[in-house]
This record gives sequence, structure tokens and C-alpha cells, in this order.
Amino acid sequence: MVGVIFSVIAPVFICTGVGLVWAKRGVAYETQFVTRLVTNIGFPCLIFSTLVRTEINWSIFGVMGLIALGTTAAFGVMAMPVLKIARLELRFFLPAIMFANTGNMGLPLCLLAFGEEGLALAISYFTISALLMFVFGPAIASGKVSITEALKTPLLWSALVALFVMYADLPVPTWIMKTLEILGGFAIPLMLITLGVSLAELRLISLPRSFGLSALRLILGFGVGWGTATLLGLEGVMRGVIIIESTMPVAAINYLYAQMYDARPADVAGVIVVSTVISFATLPALLWFVL
Repeated sequence: MVGVIFSVIAPVFICTGVGLVWAKRGVAYETQFVTRLVTNIGFPCLIFSTLVRTEINWSIFGVMGLIALGTTAAFGVMAMPVLKIARLELRFFLPAIMFANTGNMGLPLCLLAFGEEGLALAISYFTISALLMFVFGPAIASGKVSITEALKTPLLWSALVALFVMYADLPVPTWIMKTLEILGGFAIPLMLITLGVSLAELRLISLPRSFGLSALRLILGFGVGWGTATLLGLEGVMRGVIIIESTMPVAAINYLYAQMYDARPADVAGVIVVSTVISFATLPALLWFVL
């Protein structure tokens, strides 16, 4: 099991390490250009192609979607007073606590723990949490809640169009799917490399804060996930998926929003990496608990 967990997390550290070494060698890197390329082309193509390939039970999708909505809201409500007490500005750090890595890490782990049934439930949770991230992530990071700006987000429209195609059972030509898969394939590697470039700017004085916020994300996530499953009387696979998805580390896409809106990207990058490292150490215990 440790080997499988390592195979999920190792690519994250390797790709991030490439960016870190690149920056430390003083080679130029167009961060703003890469960020916009990934946000406006890479991720929309990745989201559409991934969702369209997925089989979803719509009744289960609705239940898991409501749970994803409730847990994400709970993360925000519970994190805000903690961040205010710590005198940390909400627009910089609240998205990191609210939006977890329910996709790249959550989906493989749910498949590992519960098979195809767990994967189907996890995809339902991930889809709604991703939509919330695409709408409210930029709004919080920019400090401006704007429906108009949210509607301009390619990430949001790619997810909505994908859901419509799935619901209407519309065929997508093979050449379109292959094109979207190629364009979506560069999103995650480039995002992680850019994350590593930003880590080169991380100051040692920021590390204690990164550890504290990472611990808050993981502890709060587990508490909300376990509490939600217990409150609703859920058992078995659904209970396990909710706890796993809620306890994931900080989603790397939070870094993209921090970079786009100048919301202290180096500090956000530190929280992403530290929370992922802590997750690697605690995942065996988490999987043991849900199983």
C-alpha cells in the first residue's frame, strides 16, 4: 500500500523539484504566461476530457454534490476565525484551507481503497468541489466577488459544458477528444513546475506558518469529513470516500489563483508542498481508519 501511495505523490514532488532547480539556477521562467496558458487552455481541456470519459450515477451525484457543498462551506466558516486570530489575511490563505486536492490525490486514493464504486463516488464529490473552486477561488484571492468575472472563467464553462454533454448523452467526435486530451496533458506538469519556481522564493521565516496552516487544513478536513459522515449516519464506501476527500492536502490550483491575483504566491506554494508532505506521512493511517 505504501508503494501505491508513493506512486501517487512522487510525481508531485518530482515535477515541483524541476521548477525549484530551474529557478535556483537562475534560468528565466515566464510565470505569468505559463499561469494564463494553464488556466485558460490546459485545465479547461483537462476537466472536459476527464469528466466526459466518466460514468456518473446522477442520483448519487446529487447526494455527493450536496455533501461536497456542505463540507467546503464548513471548511470556510471554521477556518475564518482561526485565520483572523492568527492575523492572516483571508484572501491570501482562506482558499488553501477551503479547497483540497480532491482530484489528483483524492480520486486515485478512493480507487485504491474502494475500487470502482469508490471512484464513482469520489468523482461526484470532486466535480462539485471543483466547480466551487473555480467560482469562489478567484473571488476570494482577488478580494472581489463578481458573478460576471466568474462567468468569464473558462474552467467553469468547461465543467458545465461537460456535465451537459454527459447528461444529454451527446457523442463527442474522437478527434475533438484526442485534441482536448493533448492540450489538457500539459496542465498538471506545468502547474507543478511553476509551483516549484515559486518555492524558490519561499523564505525560511514562512515555514512555521506553512506547517501551521497545513496542520489546520488536514485536521479540519478530517474532523469535518468524519463529523459529516457520522451526522448523516453514513457507512461503508460513502463514509470512507467523504473522509478521504475531506482530508486531502491543499489543492495546487490555489497557487495559480494566488499567482494571478498577486496573493502571496510563494507563501501559498509553501502551504501546498508542506501539506502534501504531511499527507504522505499520514495517508497510511488515514486509509487504515477508513478501511
